[in-house]
Amino acid sequence: QLQLVESGGGLVQPGGSLRLSCTTSGDTMKYHAIAWFRQAPGKERERVSCVSGSLSGDDGSTDYADSVKGRFTVSRDNAKKTVYLQMNDLKPEDTAVYYCAAPSSDVCYAHATWYDYWGQGTQVTVSS
Repeated sequence: QLQLVESGGGLVQPGGSLRLSCTTSGDTMKYHAIAWFRQAPGKERERVSCVSGSLSGDDGSTDYADSVKGRFTVSRDNAKKTVYLQMNDLKPEDTAVYYCAAPSSDVCYAHATWYDYWGQGTQVTVSS
C-alpha cells in the first residue's frame, strides 16, 4: 500500500509558477512510478507527467503531455519520499484539480486505469 498526499496548489496569475508536492508513505516510493494527472470540470482526467521508479534500472526517466512540455518539470526525491511538479508559465487552461498517482510497478502508464493509488487532489487555478 502506498499513501499519497498532494500540496502546493492555489491561485496564480497567468505566467506565474507553482510547485506541487506529492508526499508518500507506506510502501517504498522508489519502487513505484509516480504520475501527475489533472481534471478540469467537464473534462476527462489527463496524465500531465510521470517519473519512473527504480526497479527497471530506469530510475527517474520522465514523460510529459505535449500541452505542458517545456513548462512543467517533474522530479523525485526518494530520500524525502516526495515527488515534485514545478509548473512555470501557467496558463488559464492549466486550471484543474491535480492528482498524484502510482501504479503497483515502477513503469509509467498512459492511462489512469493502471494506477492503483491516488491522492486526494489539490486545486490549481490560473486567473487574473
